[in-house]
Amino acid sequence: MTISNGKALDGGEIHVCQDGPSGAPTLLLIHGTAASARSWEPMVPLLTESHHVIRIDLLGCGRSAKPDGESYAVPDQARRVCAVLDGLGVEQVVVVGHSSGGAVATALAEQRPDLVTALVFINTGPGMAAYVAKEVPIRAESIRKAMSDGFRPGFEIPRSYVDQFRDIDFAVFGAISQAIRAYLDERTLPERLAPLGKPLLVLFGEEDRRWRPSSAGDYSAVPGATVEMLPGVGHSPNLEDPPRTARHLLAFTANHAPQAG
Repeated sequence: MTISNGKALDGGEIHVCQDGPSGAPTLLLIHGTAASARSWEPMVPLLTESHHVIRIDLLGCGRSAKPDGESYAVPDQARRVCAVLDGLGVEQVVVVGHSSGGAVATALAEQRPDLVTALVFINTGPGMAAYVAKEVPIRAESIRKAMSDGFRPGFEIPRSYVDQFRDIDFAVFGAISQAIRAYLDERTLPERLAPLGKPLLVLFGEEDRRWRPSSAGDYSAVPGATVEMLPGVGHSPNLEDPPRTARHLLAFTANHAPQAG
């Protein structure tokens, strides 16, 4: 059963969903740009038998507040995530980020290495040099077209996933996108992760049309990183093939999840 509520922070309310037994090892799932906690819905039932799963709508996304003029810088987003986890009493967590959610996961590990025990990236580009998507304006009347390169060619995007985009605040979306670019331009994710010593699993769909799939090899610069290429899927394995994605994730967390309790 999903427990869904809001957490009041200085920048605005953050929406949080929790599933699975509270005493089990905790997984935090962070969505990508213009997405929300709903992007993880197909995977949640596959994870909750063995994990307490927390999903969060970052500020400016989903059911969280979308204030104008607030900082959407990646480190500030990570600080808000820290505040939510601290408020929930979470002491250790494996953090899973899809796409740009991996950047927020990295900032979280930079700020709170005591909190983050391991990281999983799903189609997270290592730096802006790997970004290959064509810029397509997102408008209410052409959402499916704008979203299409987020999946393998021919994939039928779930209506529930499309619907979450209809409430986008386009000014906030622009601010979040610029903030992600700035964070990746400052230093690549492998450069940030290498000194942290955190176990890392990188899953990358071979048919990604937003980030160059071969760029996944850049994570080999992170000591102990494991890179798994996924044939037949594009930018969103968590939606395109949830069972296969969950199998890789659970095999990794079996060795690196924090102890229950």
